[in-house]
Parts: sequence; C-alpha cells; structure tokens
Amino acid sequence: MKNILKIIEGKKQRLDAHLPISKDLVKNSREWFKIELTYTSNAIEGNTLSRAETALVVKDGLTVENKTLVEHLEAVNHGEAIDWIMEKIDKGKQAITKKIILDLHQHILQKIDDTNAGRFRNVSVRIAGTTVILPNPAKVPELMDKFVWWLQNSNINPVTLAIEAHFKLVSIHPFVDGNGRTARLLMNFILLQAGYPPAIIRKEDRKQYLNSIEKAQLGGSLANYQVMMYEAVDRCLDIYLEMVEDRQQNKTSRDVINHVSTKNNLLKIGELAKLTGETVPTIRHWTMEKLLEVADYSKGGYQLYDQKMVAVVSKIRELQRNKRLTLAEIKKIDILYLTN
Repeated sequence: MKNILKIIEGKKQRLDAHLPISKDLVKNSREWFKIELTYTSNAIEGNTLSRAETALVVKDGLTVENKTLVEHLEAVNHGEAIDWIMEKIDKGKQAITKKIILDLHQHILQKIDDTNAGRFRNVSVRIAGTTVILPNPAKVPELMDKFVWWLQNSNINPVTLAIEAHFKLVSIHPFVDGNGRTARLLMNFILLQAGYPPAIIRKEDRKQYLNSIEKAQLGGSLANYQVMMYEAVDRCLDIYLEMVEDRQQNKTSRDVINHVSTKNNLLKIGELAKLTGETVPTIRHWTMEKLLEVADYSKGGYQLYDQKMVAVVSKIRELQRNKRLTLAEIKKIDILYLTN
C-alpha cells in the first residue's frame, strides 16, 4: 500500500512542476473528466446511457431515443454537480461541511426525487443483493456530525482521506437514494481541492468495486477496496500528466514538431486535438476504437496522424450530435469516404 502511495505522490510532484496550467488545457481536461465521471458514476448505478450519449445529453442538451427521462436527468444532474464543485474549488480551498454534502446530494436527485433531495433519510433502507445492515435512520444525523468532524480534523494523506471518506459515507448511507454518486462526488471534491485529478471508477470495474466495499462493510479487510481506489487515482494522474506533458512537449519541441509536420504533413496527437477542438484523451480513445488511423510514429514514439484525420474527427462529432450515433454505429460507416 505504501508503494502505490509513494508512486502517486511522485506523480503529483511531476504534475505540480507544470503549474500554472494553461486555461485552455484546464477547460479541456475539465470537460473530458465531467463527461467521463458522469458516464461511469451513473453506469455503476445502472444508467444505460453510453459514453457518447452522455456527452450528447450533458454537453449538447440533446435527448437520446429509447432512454428514460430519469436516465437523462441523472446525466444532467451529475454534470451540473461537477460544475458546482469546480465553481467551489475556483473560489479557494474550504472545509467540507454537512451543507456541502447535502448540496451535492441535492444536485444528484433534483427533479428526480425532490422530496428527498438534499435531505437525510428518515426510513430504514437495505441494499439489494447484500446482507449488509445499514445504520438506523435515527442515528444518521449523529453519524454525519461525527463524519464531518473527522473530515475537518483528519491529518492523513489527502488521497487516503478522499477514499476513506467515500467508504465511510456509503457505509452510513445517509440518503434514501443517490448515496454512491454523492460519495464519489465527495471523494473527488477532496481530491480536486488537494490538487489531484478526480478518480474514475470504470464501468468494467463495477463488480470488483461493489464487492470490495461489501467485503469491508461485512467486517472483512479494507485492503481490496483501498488498492482499487489508489489504482483509480494513479490511473487518472497518468491521464492528466499525459495531457500536461504532451502540451509541454509541443511547446519545448516546436521546431522539431514543425519539421515533422512540414516534411511528412503529419500531426501529433496534441496538434490534431487542437485543430479539431477535441481533447487528447478523446483522440486517443477514438484511435483505440479504430475510428482514427495512425499514419506513423515519431522518433520519440509519438503517434502521428495524416491531415485528413482532421475531417474524420469533425465527422465523428457531427454524427454523434446530429445523427445521435454511438461509436459502435459509427465504426460501421466508411467515414473516410464521407469526408472525401
């Protein structure tokens, strides 16, 4: 456990060395993380919107055919909760209070269950599929007071504080619904305030994630949960470092990049992202999905793209917005033919 924390702290130092980060990179990274966090957090709870559909709903305000109103509201609400967190953080570091936690929950359940949004539960609840016994509702206010006191007075590493806060909150289960989403938002609030990127719990890790929490709640070791969450933080640090260091590489090696681009008429991933208004992680994801072709590699191992990929990227986004197609559906289309 100490080893991964040491690795995380080392990567945080690398990230801090790039401060201050340019406003456009901050904006792009926030937009990418907002969609990714909204998609993954809702997917863990059973929302069936895909990543691309989540982007359409959150960024473009569109509706997706054959999806429920609640699924749309869950995406919109989570996106607005992320924006709310960012606004708070931009105003300076502040103590996590009971009101902040209630406000997070208010954002999650607004227009879905206004009766319970931003209010502690006054009824007993059970989690389907588990034998975990949750606290009596009469104990919730006192447990939350103790929890907030612990948050405000703990001196442990902020990453450890964030993941333990997540576990403690889902174990108190203070709300009728929306506990998981609120706990993940709180965890990321703490991480962001400490200068870390948010931690993403991937959809494919859902079972492992829920099982690790249940194991600890039933009296078992917390180790599986801790390792998984530390790995999530580490993985997102890698994503953010790649964004920042790729931008720095573009800045410090501009002459070399211009030489490569002029000689071969090829673009590095950062250049392609800038020309299309997309983020580097988006370009990388579409490349992994075989929607974009890598034409060559630089001597340093960087992916290089043909100029025609600019039109392909624009066409992919157009098909998502106007035709509401998923990436799987777009993969069946000859996009190069459409862009010629």
